Order: sequence, then C-alpha cells, then structure tokens
Amino acid sequence: MDLKNKVREIPNFPKEGILFYDITTLLKDAEAFQKVVTKLADFYRDERIHKVVAIESRGFILGAPLAYLLKAGFVPVRKTGKLPSEVYEVKYSLEYGSNTLAIHKDAIGLGERVLVVDDLLATGGTIGATVDLIQKLGGAIVGIAFLIELQDLRGRDKLKGYPVLSLISY
Repeated sequence: MDLKNKVREIPNFPKEGILFYDITTLLKDAEAFQKVVTKLADFYRDERIHKVVAIESRGFILGAPLAYLLKAGFVPVRKTGKLPSEVYEVKYSLEYGSNTLAIHKDAIGLGERVLVVDDLLATGGTIGATVDLIQKLGGAIVGIAFLIELQDLRGRDKLKGYPVLSLISY
C-alpha cells in the first residue's frame, strides 16, 4: 500500500502559499491507519520505550495507539493554557507564525526513555520546542517519528544527534 496516495493535499491552507497535507484521508482508511501505527510500533518495539510524547493535536492520533502497543505511558505536549497542573513552556516559531507549547512538570522522570511522535516534520520549530521540553525534564530521547516529512524545509537539520524516522517524504 502506498501511504502517500492516502494523504490529501490542500493548497493555500491555513493561509496563502502553504500546501497542507491532510492526513484525515489516511486516518479514515482502517487498513492504512493500522499499517502506520503497526509500522511505527514494529520499528520501536525493542527500544524499551517508557513514554511516548505526542504533540497537539494530530500527534495524539498516532501517539496514543503507539504508546498502547509499546506498553508505554502517553504524554501530551499541548498549546499553552491547556494542561491543568504545573508546566514547563517554550515559545517557538513555525512557518506561518509562532506558538507556545507546554508539558506537565511531572510527565517524564529523569532518564526515562522517550519516543516523540508527530504527524509532520516541516521547518522543525514544533519538534525543536518539544525536544527542549523533554530535555528540561531529563528524558532520554531514543527516537523521533513522523508520518510525513517535508524534506525541502530541512526540519531534520534541527534534530541532529537524534534518530529520526519518517514514513512518507515529500
């Protein structure tokens, strides 16, 4: 199955000049969705992952079932103001603006093995901010996984020193 054919491209969303890769068309296909989650789980099965950290909001869709299959905890990284307890926050830039991400201060223990998951790697701003948050908590990042990578935007360059997996590349 060609996963790339399951992703819908929407020009000029969320603003003029941006090509949005809509994964809802892949997610609604039971076989394709199962293939993605199983492929990720198989790749990381022997890594002794303690926590799967996923980024709001589409990262949650992949991260939760992946954590379940890996018998790991699930940690959400959310936009500011969405988590109810004490948090660390970091501000970051993305290709069409800026944002702030937060993680609970007690989400990851010192030295816990962490897999980070998101739907898309573009410029690397969001994932870079997430890596900063995990480092603040003392987590050991053993992998960073994406469904899609936009290679021309060179987000992977911001992740040197970390093993990165992308299932689909554009």
